[in-house]
Amino acid sequence: MRTAHLLSRPFVSGPQSCLFSVFAAALVTPAYAQDATADERQVQLAPLTVSGQRSTGSRTEASESAKYAKPLLDVPQTITVVPGQVLQEQNALSLQQALSNVSGITFNAGEGGAGSGDSINIRGFSANANLQIDGLRDSGQKSRSDLFNTQSVEVIKGPNSVFGGAGTSGGSINMISKQPTAHDFTEADAGLGTASYRRVTLDANRVLAGGKAAMRLNLMGHDSNVAGRNAIFKRRWGVAPSLALGLNSPTRLTLGFFHQSDDNLPDYGVPAFRGKMLEGVSRNAYFGWRNLDREKISQNALTAKIEHDFASGAKLQNLSRYSRLSRDTVISASHVDLRGMQPGYYRPAGPQAYGRDAATTLWINQTNLTQRFDTGVLGHTLVTGFEIARETYDRTTSSYNINRQFPAGGYPLARPPGYWTGTTDLQNSGRNETSLDTRALYATDSIALGPRWDLNLGLRYDWIDGRSNATTAAGVRTSVDSSDGRLSGRTALSFKPADNGRIYLAYGTAFNPSAEFLVSNGSGLDAATASLAPEKNTSLELGTKWDVRDRQLALTAALFQVDKTNAREQMADGSYLLAGEQRVRGLELGAAGKVTPQWDLFANYTFMASKTLKSLNEPARVGQALGNTPRHSLNLWTTYALPQGWTVGYGARFVGTRNVTSAGDGKLSAYWVHSAMVGYELNRQWKLRLNLDNIGNKAYVAGVRQRLGEQSRSSAVEYGEGRTVRLTALYQF
Repeated sequence: MRTAHLLSRPFVSGPQSCLFSVFAAALVTPAYAQDATADERQVQLAPLTVSGQRSTGSRTEASESAKYAKPLLDVPQTITVVPGQVLQEQNALSLQQALSNVSGITFNAGEGGAGSGDSINIRGFSANANLQIDGLRDSGQKSRSDLFNTQSVEVIKGPNSVFGGAGTSGGSINMISKQPTAHDFTEADAGLGTASYRRVTLDANRVLAGGKAAMRLNLMGHDSNVAGRNAIFKRRWGVAPSLALGLNSPTRLTLGFFHQSDDNLPDYGVPAFRGKMLEGVSRNAYFGWRNLDREKISQNALTAKIEHDFASGAKLQNLSRYSRLSRDTVISASHVDLRGMQPGYYRPAGPQAYGRDAATTLWINQTNLTQRFDTGVLGHTLVTGFEIARETYDRTTSSYNINRQFPAGGYPLARPPGYWTGTTDLQNSGRNETSLDTRALYATDSIALGPRWDLNLGLRYDWIDGRSNATTAAGVRTSVDSSDGRLSGRTALSFKPADNGRIYLAYGTAFNPSAEFLVSNGSGLDAATASLAPEKNTSLELGTKWDVRDRQLALTAALFQVDKTNAREQMADGSYLLAGEQRVRGLELGAAGKVTPQWDLFANYTFMASKTLKSLNEPARVGQALGNTPRHSLNLWTTYALPQGWTVGYGARFVGTRNVTSAGDGKLSAYWVHSAMVGYELNRQWKLRLNLDNIGNKAYVAGVRQRLGEQSRSSAVEYGEGRTVRLTALYQF
């Protein structure tokens, strides 16, 4: 499945002390302490409106998920929401750029020939299978390259299978789509910048039928190179219409369609050994074959949301989605073979001109019922629900078989050729068809024990059936099935020392079945793993949340411990045992909102002390920090509104030293990346924004392959984007 070019080229000191000081300074301001009343548990928030609402800047009041029925202040868990305001101010385009605002998150580089799309760790553990859109699982091996239809990004930290289902060892990510609203607006953006950056977007909303309906349309076209990376380009376009019926009535229906097409030259990075780029290699060198390599993606999704408000105050929500992702890739690894080569020369290693033509489909339905009631002196906020999903993945692999034609003397490391001039012999090498069926029942209850204490309880049971059918090029077919059923739980006790503050202690569990990645990347289930029980994870979190500065600024702090008590390990004979143990202990600090009416702050810091506690297969790992899990990470974004329509912003991101692998025998250097923004409001309709990213043009490793490499086959690292300057004009009417 190939997608035609839809955009022609012409188109279109210690870092922790910084945040701690802000946190401490805000806490010593008046706490506005008022005793919580018994009626507080029955208060229902009014619907969110835009006109006349007091701005709280980057602070978010509540999650958009129906599973979190209370404001974030009352949710006993670390949840970081990157709001649309921050995304727009930063000109953050991709999910990875949005998540660069959240500490404790790292990114892995793709493996397996065609890469693995977004590969994300939260608190040291993979979240690859725990990405959601509007609370529904988002299947597919892809990079979520554009947020043109995304209103905000929610990061839920800590094992939480009660809310997210299978996986969620370190947390989950929920992308919130833009929805029709009850007021008219149109915003058109056009941007130009370095690295041949060109981009246009449109966001228009119209109220229909006298306020009973509304329609919203989002459009996007994008064409750019990648700063600091020769040859790499990214082209895409997208359209996302949505229609809301029954606005301001008890029963509402929202329909949405999403389409995006991408045409990219994939980037596998540069060759490295033990996390360091090989000597003689340039950071911007391209080690693929640009006339063979490609990445063409087409994704479509149709979503329906039905909501009903009962006279009793109960709320019913039903979400349904069908999506299909087609991804046609040919990629050449940046691994090199140095055996027998003259100094400064290499022979390509690993998959070269390796193709994957994959299609992923998802059918999912989720229903949530929220009820508020009393039993004696206890007040309840009860959310019950069920979820049914079927996901399929169909992948055909192929190769151009160019490896036998490499010259005996190799190629110069300083000048990789970039173009293939030999012959090609395209041959299919196999097919993999997988399916994943999920059924789940869940219930959570937030119980008001009195004016100062809340007890939160949650249970979820998942039934997961996976199937993998692998067919070799010779036609030999192998089928493997697995079935798992697992109960997950969560409990928390919250204390309210003041009306604007909470202190909580929470415990939660999560599980990782062998079939977890069957559809996200088509792996994980074979004869050796089909009968394995799921991995088990537990989390303990002691935290506090405060809304200060007249509830304009949200401050959070949490101590946490995440344990994986039976990690899956592959033995020397190829079998698997649940024999490993891993632990991450840490501290989270966060601040979001307005320090003053002019000064907005969005910042967070994470400390993680990770280690392997037990390993039967690799005892040398015991005591070592987990791979790609830095002890320190910090993210800061702050803006200040100046007189006469000017706004200035500054951002910083720090990631500390990391192990390449969990064996601890390769290190990645710590780094700082700085950014800035200047905005000017010409009038009510026109605005200009200038973004400078990676001001110092820092060379840093953004994507990590957790392998050290060797003479016969190096590893590879992916560098972050170099310095960029982008000017955007915004027209609103």
